[in-house]
Amino acid sequence: MRGVPVLRARSPVAGLRRRTLGPFGVLAQSVATTAPAGAVAATPLLVAADAGRDAPWSFAVAAVLVGLVCACIAVFARRMAAAGGLYSFTAKGLGPGGAFACAVSVVVGYALLVAAALVGASWYARALVERLWPSAAGETTPIGIAVIVVLAVAIAWCAVRGVRLTGRVMLVIEGFSITLILTVLVVLALATAHGPGPGPPLPPSGGVGGVAAGVLPAVAAFIGFDSATALGVEARRPFATVPRAVATTAGGAALLYLAAALVNLAAPGVLPALTVAGTLGGTGAVTGIWAPLLLDAGIIASFSACTLAALNTLVRVLFSLAREGVAPALLGRTHRRHQTPAVAVAAAVPVLAAAPVVGTLVGVPPQTLLGGLLAVAAVGFLAAYLLVCLAAPRFLARIGELTRGIVVVAAVAVPALAAVVVVALVVDGGAVLAVVVGALLLAGLAGWLALRRARPSALAGMGVYDETTTADVHTGAAR
Repeated sequence: MRGVPVLRARSPVAGLRRRTLGPFGVLAQSVATTAPAGAVAATPLLVAADAGRDAPWSFAVAAVLVGLVCACIAVFARRMAAAGGLYSFTAKGLGPGGAFACAVSVVVGYALLVAAALVGASWYARALVERLWPSAAGETTPIGIAVIVVLAVAIAWCAVRGVRLTGRVMLVIEGFSITLILTVLVVLALATAHGPGPGPPLPPSGGVGGVAAGVLPAVAAFIGFDSATALGVEARRPFATVPRAVATTAGGAALLYLAAALVNLAAPGVLPALTVAGTLGGTGAVTGIWAPLLLDAGIIASFSACTLAALNTLVRVLFSLAREGVAPALLGRTHRRHQTPAVAVAAAVPVLAAAPVVGTLVGVPPQTLLGGLLAVAAVGFLAAYLLVCLAAPRFLARIGELTRGIVVVAAVAVPALAAVVVVALVVDGGAVLAVVVGALLLAGLAGWLALRRARPSALAGMGVYDETTTADVHTGAAR
């Protein structure tokens, strides 16, 4: 006869405000982290550079791959609510080694995504100023630095105040950004559909090789769609709202990117003319001055929401690691009133803002800084997705619920993700990316070995999640 389970007096993630965030707030977290409004302006151009007129097929393949990852994430999100997100899930299938590797990947991914989004907001703000006042061209560095500092302070304040506030803020910002950018793209596509485009035609079909090469930047546009998994503790109905938010974000982003790719196919040159890399020379008759200004404003707002959303996830991952004893215990403390990982916010934001500020001060071009940060972040996310796909069937087998469907999903997703990572490192990334990723791997290995010697019990206990407590039973609060 099976014994009665022993309930804890206190949840391992006590200190966070449990079961308060509604479905729209959870959805806003994943949508804002993906920053589709920012990605939609540049990603179709990157994909078209490889795939040519077959770019929509690259996005379709990327969407299928992301859908497979969603299915693996849902295996865990329907069964456990964890502040650690993907690494907590991986722990249940791959044990401490896989969990630690995933934790390193997630921390690197989200940390660099925050820094990259700060750079992106700064870059587009400088471009907006230069569009309004052409005489300021080349002299907007102080404005860029000011944007980084002000935005960093603002997201830190919002992150400490709590996810209910940040959910509303992100939902409004991202909804405004996506609506604005879709409107601009549709209007310009209709304006140029029956006349000569504002730029050169797209390259010819890239064939199978071109489509395959275009999958990498297409998949990279989805990174962060999983971030709602870190809000499982704070969501009202986590087993329903978290997997739904992840799937909705991935599906919505896929439709948005595919629409942008079709616009670029129908009216080549519209997107280049509207990006900060484009110029208005020779395109003013088609786009006017209004379209680039609106697009810049929408992308600045999207990057701003992305910084806040990515920070929300990062600090909860650090909080979870601290509660397990893997990270410094101080990071596991929460704000007494707002019940947020305030110490982790205070520790992370200055470091993450320093890198963009220093890079801007020393004269690194913003496109170079943004591209470098996103490249390393993308590798981190892809590695985390690969590990969670590996863990899903093993977890289900361990609890006696393995199905043929999830085996097939993992069998397709894992080698496909591995191939994308190899392409990112070997083909597209160059020596610098390989060196940086190699250094991070060595640092992660050194951290693993040090923890195995100093705190093996902490590693063995990785993967904590919210559990029903005695207080929940007495009050009926657990849902």
